[in-house]
Amino acid sequence: MAVRKHFITAESVAEGHPDKVCDQISDAVLDEVIRQDPNGRVACETYVTMGLLIVGGEITTSGYVDVHNLVRNVLKDIGYTHPKYGFDYHTCAIVNTIHNQSPDIAQGVDRGGAGDQGIMVGYACRETSEFMPLPIMLAHKLVSRMAEVRKKGILKYLGPDGKSQVTIEYHDGHPKRIDSCILACQHTEEILDRTGKRITKASRQELIEVIAKPVLKEYIDKDTKYYVNETGKFVIGGPQSDTGMTGRKIIADNYGSIVAPGGGAFSGKDPTKVDRSAAYMARYIAKNLVAAGLADKCLVSIAYVIGRPEPVAINVETFGTGKVSDSAFIKLIQQNFDLTPKGMINTLNLLRPIYQKTACYGHFGREEPEFTWERTDKIKELQKSL
Repeated sequence: MAVRKHFITAESVAEGHPDKVCDQISDAVLDEVIRQDPNGRVACETYVTMGLLIVGGEITTSGYVDVHNLVRNVLKDIGYTHPKYGFDYHTCAIVNTIHNQSPDIAQGVDRGGAGDQGIMVGYACRETSEFMPLPIMLAHKLVSRMAEVRKKGILKYLGPDGKSQVTIEYHDGHPKRIDSCILACQHTEEILDRTGKRITKASRQELIEVIAKPVLKEYIDKDTKYYVNETGKFVIGGPQSDTGMTGRKIIADNYGSIVAPGGGAFSGKDPTKVDRSAAYMARYIAKNLVAAGLADKCLVSIAYVIGRPEPVAINVETFGTGKVSDSAFIKLIQQNFDLTPKGMINTLNLLRPIYQKTACYGHFGREEPEFTWERTDKIKELQKSL
């Protein structure tokens, strides 16, 4: 029988990408509010362009955020520390347009209701040890490696901006090999060839050897294709070359192209907004179901209406891999998980200043203490409930 082949692609962007700059600033504002006032309400949006950054949105809190100082510190940590990168934390203009949250929304949230309507999704599978799709995990690891070699001075010519993209060939539904790897790395002019229009062949190969190969490892073969700074050069980057906004990388923030994202963006929103907290809870549920051996793939979706605590709908799809019916999984979820905003916040301990760390390299599949939705502590309880 012939092998069934298909290809799946995922991308990620570096912490200096304009959209990710905005995500990090919005979440840094959220963290500072929660640090002072765990009950503060935050919906923070950021916009950045050449020489200008605007922070806006709706915030109600008893604390105080020095927005200008906070923004400059985030930009400094990212690496926008010199005009040669096209954006400089010392000199960029910062505008603060934050105002209070609507009392009409607050009166529904204050009584424990959801902060908005929407459908949130969570997914888990057995492709990786993180229970995540392989393409998105590799894409995130590439840009993480990009930042590592830049900040450690291993490749001193790199700038903060960058992207990665990975296309994986699947055989009968299982990842087999990397068909192509794309790296877009901002750099200074020192690695340009004599024409000034392209990076040197030696630099191109160095980026492959130092960034790509240590990450991709066993999935590389002789036919793997590499595309590195395919316009020729990437000197002008960051906000100088591209406008950025909070919440424009939701596919990369979730599971890549394998799963359609639900709800809205995550960054800058406190956990009373279910498009964040319920997405984290849905991932927590799906991961525990798969880790418990009850399915090889699991997609959980939860729908809410603003002002009411209980979800209006729960759905489960196990793609034919479940040990019980999908409807039985719904009952299992209802028995073992509190899906009210208060219940999700308490279960996952979400009223902590943990969010800036989530803004780069994906919100899922990261085994770090802050990422409580990645725990697999419900395995025995779920197995006993069947």
